[in-house]
Amino acid sequence: MKIRQIGLGCQDLTRAQDFYTRLLGKEPIAVFEQPGFLFFDLGGPRLFIEKNGPASLIYLEVKDVQETVADLKERGFRITSEPHVVFPDQGGIFDQPGNEWLAFVEDSEGNQIGLMSREVI
Repeated sequence: MKIRQIGLGCQDLTRAQDFYTRLLGKEPIAVFEQPGFLFFDLGGPRLFIEKNGPASLIYLEVKDVQETVADLKERGFRITSEPHVVFPDQGGIFDQPGNEWLAFVEDSEGNQIGLMSREVI
């Protein structure tokens, strides 16, 4: 099995579309005003945004969390947790040995988006 789709709820589909277009740097692959669905390609899995759907927490891999957060701040995004090492993985449990970095940004609908990167040592 593999992850095919990740879902997030929103209150305002247009506002969510603008937020994720800016965050991901690409347009949605499909928008259905009725019944209120929005889809983005995440390089395999799809991000499914549903009007009046449940809130969720997702984590996105970025090349460098510190650089990404600096860029997002300059562009007016709300960072709710600054970049920090969340797990010093010296033994390589989750990947090559290194530090797992994490930060959080809040989307236009109040969902938290975790931004993660790996600092290989």
